[in-house]
Amino acid sequence: MHLGALAAPFFFTPSALLVAFLGWWIFGGLGICLCYHRLLTHRSFRTPKVVEYTLAILGCLTWQGGPIRWVGAHRIHHKESDGPGDPHSPRRGFFWAHCGWLFSPDPPGVDITDAARDLKRDPGLVFIDRWHWAFMIPLAVAFYLIGGLPWFFWGICVRTVFTNNATFLVNSASHLWGYRKFETKDDSKNSWWVALLTFGEGWHNNHHAHQRSARHGFAWWEIDLTYVMIRLMALVGLARDVVVPARAVLRGERPVLREEG
Repeated sequence: MHLGALAAPFFFTPSALLVAFLGWWIFGGLGICLCYHRLLTHRSFRTPKVVEYTLAILGCLTWQGGPIRWVGAHRIHHKESDGPGDPHSPRRGFFWAHCGWLFSPDPPGVDITDAARDLKRDPGLVFIDRWHWAFMIPLAVAFYLIGGLPWFFWGICVRTVFTNNATFLVNSASHLWGYRKFETKDDSKNSWWVALLTFGEGWHNNHHAHQRSARHGFAWWEIDLTYVMIRLMALVGLARDVVVPARAVLRGERPVLREEG
């Protein structure tokens, strides 16, 4: 993917850039931020199964792995955040938190998918997780047939590299730089520029303080486009049981002094 991204400038077209931009939002914003993270990991809202499965397939098209392993790793991150059991704490170094941990096998006797047992009981998600790597193939072929090498290099390679490095910044940069509203037990911080790249995921300290919340940006200026999408889904009947903090928390009148379960 990175080699393809390096080749992309030699095959630039405006339509290819547009495809990459739309893919960043569709596969990264809807697939990873909205589905893998807020829907499947934290169950911040509910949606019909056909919508859940569709969104999960969009997440597979980032090549961050299948939903079950992704969710298991992220739940362990919250349980052990910035401690010895955290899969990707920057206390072991920025590179480790950003992407180095992806190349390391699970510790002996540990299966991170055990933290996603609820997903392992869902036959649809099990199927999607098993074949997560294959969904990219027809998309790559379609892009090549429609737009040639420019669409392939930009819509597949550039988009995947950019989206993944942007979301990996939540694990690395958002535990190193930014401001804190809540005194959680970890090093999570709110970062406006990570939030900009990840459709609101960069308001990470807010998220660690209120993990089930579908809304990560609490102040009016903490823009959270993923939450906007969830609210739009709710308006048309595609999302229900949307979890948000109490109004006093959103107004800054009730800060938490420890991480909530």
